[in-house]
Amino acid sequence: MTTEADAAPPLPLSRNRDYHMLWGSQLVSELVSQLCLIAFPLMVMATTGSAPWMGAVAAVIGAAGMVANVPAGVLVDRFDRKWFMLVCQCVRAVAMASLAIALLADHFSLSHVFVVAVVEGLLGAAFDPAEHAALPQVVHESQLSTAVARNTTRRYIATLLGPASAGFLFAFDPMAPFAVAVVLLVASCVVLSFLRLPRPEPEGRPEGESERAGMLVEGFRWVLGHQVIRPTLVWLMCCELFISALITIVLALSGEDDMAPGALGMMMTGFGIGGLLGAAVAGRLHSVLPAPAIIMGFPWCAGVLTLVMALAPTGVSTGVVLGGIAFLIPTAFTTVMTYQLAVAPAALRGRLSGIVGLFAGGAGAIGSLVGGLLMANGDSRGTLLIWSACLVVVAVGTALSPALRRFPTLK
Repeated sequence: MTTEADAAPPLPLSRNRDYHMLWGSQLVSELVSQLCLIAFPLMVMATTGSAPWMGAVAAVIGAAGMVANVPAGVLVDRFDRKWFMLVCQCVRAVAMASLAIALLADHFSLSHVFVVAVVEGLLGAAFDPAEHAALPQVVHESQLSTAVARNTTRRYIATLLGPASAGFLFAFDPMAPFAVAVVLLVASCVVLSFLRLPRPEPEGRPEGESERAGMLVEGFRWVLGHQVIRPTLVWLMCCELFISALITIVLALSGEDDMAPGALGMMMTGFGIGGLLGAAVAGRLHSVLPAPAIIMGFPWCAGVLTLVMALAPTGVSTGVVLGGIAFLIPTAFTTVMTYQLAVAPAALRGRLSGIVGLFAGGAGAIGSLVGGLLMANGDSRGTLLIWSACLVVVAVGTALSPALRRFPTLK
């Protein structure tokens, strides 16, 4: 198995300008998404005073993001990935600029806000498959796991900085978050314009595919027909559902215990810091631990830590345990994502990323709903005990899967 970057001797990632450009552009994309996730609802609530409209604009961004994943994967595999990313960032910048100008001129329109929210949700999500598919084109195969591990830090950096920045900027001026988003997106466009992205070598269709099969159907058939990727997709869905539900449960737990806002922020900061620390060592752990141990160990460890969270008093200890779970996530996801990118044909990587994003994103959305429903009885400790037991079920299912039990170890 070789990647497009294999022809030349590999440069260290620290000196790989194209990797850094790709990494930075995706970080900007995720920062803008996190800014918008908070700024849009705040702006709608401040302007209309309507909680339903506030919830609706957040739901629109999330729904648009889910819808975009698979079609974006098809487009990424059909057109030049660099130009696809540039178009996404440029159109997002224009949409955000139109909203910032309207707010500056005091011409607020709810329909305008929803149009921009749809554009942001669609193109923010569409950028991801292009960046994921482009990664093996700029890094050597031997560096792929390290690059994927470093990429996981972006999620936690964006989570730590984005929402807090949105609140601060909005307090300064409701237009400010959107103006900052424009500046970030324009900077991303400038950086991407200098990205050197080799064109993938032409590849034939995967064996057994009909020439008449559409690109979308072809992508689903390849992903769902792969004996290892198919069970990892189910595993990823279970993990995403667990993580999003657990965060919802912790948020509800803080409200149930009349926790101060600062204490809640500290707990979520623990999650972000744990994720950053985990991402910092994910490459090393991925290289020294057998892949099956990582895949099977994650649900067991997460289940035990969730049990500890159920038994420990709410507050600092909750943040520490939540950070411990977050610490494990990057290594587990690096192991799965490295394998997926390594075995996928170059011509299918965009669709692979889009399909994985669709299922994982859908599982995350369902997880938030499940977490809320589980907390409806008001018994947070019991809910965490139930969730810990559910993780044991996932762990047992992982151990019973031959593909996951013998998951290939890639260094």
